Parts: sequence; structure tokens; C-alpha cells
Amino acid sequence: MENNLLADTAETDFQVIFKKQLVRAQQLRKQPWQNRKKLLRLFGAFILQNRPRIHQALKADLGKSATETDISEVFPVISELKEAVRNLADWVTPEQIDAPLTYLGTTSEIHYEPKGTCLIIGPWNYPFNLTIGPLVSCLAAGNTAILKPSELTVHTSRLIRDLVSEFFDEELVTVVEGDVQAATQLLQLPFHHIFFTGSTAVGKVVMRAAAENLSSITLELGGKSPTVIDATANLNDAARRIAFGKFLNVGQTCVAPDYVLIDRTVAREFIELLKQHVIQLFGSGSGITAQSNDYARIVNTKNFNRLQALVQDAVHLGATIELTGTSDSARHFFHPVILSNVSTRSKIMQEEIFGPVLPVIFYHHEDEILPIILERPKPLGFYIFSNRKSFQQKLSVEVSAGAVCINDCVLQFTHPRLPFGGINASGFGKAHGRYGFLAFSNEKPVLKQKSGITMSSFLYPPFTNRVKRTINLMLRWL
Repeated sequence: MENNLLADTAETDFQVIFKKQLVRAQQLRKQPWQNRKKLLRLFGAFILQNRPRIHQALKADLGKSATETDISEVFPVISELKEAVRNLADWVTPEQIDAPLTYLGTTSEIHYEPKGTCLIIGPWNYPFNLTIGPLVSCLAAGNTAILKPSELTVHTSRLIRDLVSEFFDEELVTVVEGDVQAATQLLQLPFHHIFFTGSTAVGKVVMRAAAENLSSITLELGGKSPTVIDATANLNDAARRIAFGKFLNVGQTCVAPDYVLIDRTVAREFIELLKQHVIQLFGSGSGITAQSNDYARIVNTKNFNRLQALVQDAVHLGATIELTGTSDSARHFFHPVILSNVSTRSKIMQEEIFGPVLPVIFYHHEDEILPIILERPKPLGFYIFSNRKSFQQKLSVEVSAGAVCINDCVLQFTHPRLPFGGINASGFGKAHGRYGFLAFSNEKPVLKQKSGITMSSFLYPPFTNRVKRTINLMLRWL
């Protein structure tokens, strides 16, 4: 790709780095894939050696305990690395393609070539996992990468910068820190692929910028992931699993259950169980406080205030507070909140919550479920708690979502062999495992034709009656 930006006499630091990576990317195309496997194996060991530094950074940015950081940040990345190391030989092997009769004499393969130089823009909610995870796929596919971590999690951003500079050459992987201005400058460069994780609003900006250079793009966004519970569900299991999936990382999770639709006949029992499990998982006998070690923090004051405003608006429109407690804006501690009788007109039902607030809506009849879900953009995740296969099947078919998870939630994100990604407003393109490898690869067909007379020779001009008869035969039988 060419861009006038790269021809400017006064080049920015970003342009210099980008040019260096273009050169390295071309060199990588000629190197054996075994080099990538060795690199990924060593990178995995390097990450594990630096776990204490990762723990410290996530504690400083989001108040995460070391164990939560291991579960939600380190484990997914190590899982990606091990999956790539185990399977890279299969992933890079050209795929043989069978040919129909009209292509008799040809052989065809699909080769998986690296796209080139890539940009990975990470989010603040899982700043290590969702920046380094895509890097694993990028490197497995044989590319170079520039990483742009989120400026909102400054300690993790600095750590990623330091780790990358310690392990990689700048021409292979480098980190650019900064705010929106830095991201804007990077997006002007003609990357061969852009991988963005973040909000839908910013995703639109990234997509517009990518269009200027016709860069391919993966968007991992979010949305209001609905959770449906019917009367046959195991309520204790549902309450415990939803409590974990919703309030892990204080709800700052793109695939967290955003709201619950539950059969009114079991709603009260579920809410009581949910309250119990939230306290048991994240607090102690005295409840959840700013001293609770296993409960993370809101990223900043702006988001803290946004969540408070959402709760206030819901209560103003008639919502009942089922669980709350003392919050502390100075320490970004936001106590878990459970709401019932929530109006679908409230702001909390119009935008992604991205915090520890869970609206619970009762339904009287099952035909009330789909209208509430379908009037909102397609979600990243959809969760169904039910022991009725017919109910599971009906909702799975009628609701379009990035993924469906039955009788659990969030678990689909951690599965290294399932494609992860959204649809439309919740994103597009897939990540994780082989699907992440494919996102950063070009599937290039290679067709070889034999010498001499071939089937296609019978279709060359001049278009005699014999050619016409051949075409008629092909249209009828092939």
C-alpha cells in the first residue's frame, strides 16, 4: 500500500517506526514458520517470569487482586500462546482444494500468508489481556505490530511498553503510548490490518480511518448482552455464575451480563440467591467494602459518575434497589447494585452499563422476551439459563449475537478454540486460536495448471458451434 503521508520529508517518529516494520514484515515472509513457534514459546516463558510486575500494574490501575489478574489477564494470554505453539504447524500448512471436472488438470491450494504490518489498539478494561492476546495471533501469522495500549490504565500501558522493549526488536513489535492524538496519528498510516478493542462509538472512528487506506480491520466492541432465565433453570447455579460473570472486574467486561430477563414466578428467589452469591464471592460476612481484596475498582472518576447517574435515572423512573452499599468516588469503589422493576425506557436499558449494576426485569409471558432483546443492537454475548431444550433452541435461533452461552456466562470468551467476536454493532471479525491467526492472515489461493491441452482450452475463441455445445453441456451437467 502507498500513502502520501509516507512521502513527507519531515517524517514523524510513527512513520519512521512504520517504515522499519514494513521492511521487517517483508523479511518475515521468507523465514520459516518454526521461528514464530520458538518466539511464541519464549514469549510465554517471559510473561510468566514477569507475573509479579503484571500483578502490580493491574492492582495500581484497576484494584485487581493478583489472583483475579492471573484469571482474567495472564491465563487467557498464556492459553493463547500455548494453543498457537501446539497448532501452528497445522495452521500454516497449505490447504488442498478439490477441483470440479471443469478444472481437471489443475491443482489448487490455499496458502496462509502474513498480512504485513499491523496496528493493535487495546482497551482499558482488560488492558494486558486484550492487548497482548491479539499480539499472539499477529505474531503467529508472521506479522509485525505496533501496539497502542489505553492511556486510561497508565501503569499497565507503561508495563506493556517496558516488557515489549525488553523482549522484542522495535522493527518487530513496538509500543506507542499516548492519548487520542497519538491514536489518530497512527490511524493515518496504511496498516495492512488493524485490530481494535473498545467501544462502539470509537470503533466507528477507527473504521472510518481504516477505510481511507483500505486497511482490513477487526473490531471487538460490546453492547448490552442479555441474560434470560426461565422457571426451569437451576436458580442457585444461575445466581452464582451470573454473580461471577457480572461483577468480575466490577462489571467492566464487554461480555458481562448486561441485564436479566426472568420469569416472574422465580424472580424473588433468584434475586435473594444473587445477593448472597455476590457477597460470598467478592466480600465477606460483613459485606463488600472498599477494603475487600477480591473486588476491583472503577477505572476513573468519569466512569464512576456515569454509573451513579444511570442508577439515579433508573430509580427516578421507578426501579427498586435490591442491593446497594456505600461507595467511595475518591477510591473509585462502586458497590454492587442490583435493580428490579427497571423501565425499558431508562438510560440504563439504552446504553451498555460497563459497571457493577445489574437490572433485573420480570416477564409474565415468554412472548415478552424477544421484543425487549430485538429492539436493541445485536449483542456480543447472549446467555440462556434453562433446562428446556426447546426454549434454548428457540432463543438461540431467534436472537442474533456474537455468541450464545447456555447455563453459564462469560465462559465462551476464555475458550481458546472458539471464535470470539461480535456482529454488527458489537463488532465483526473473529479472534482467539486459529480464528485469530486467520484474522491476521491473507488466505491466498494458488492454482497450478498443467501444460498442453486443458479443459479450459475448449472454451477459447473463436466461439464455434463446438464451443457452444461444450458450454451447454457444462451448464446442464456440471
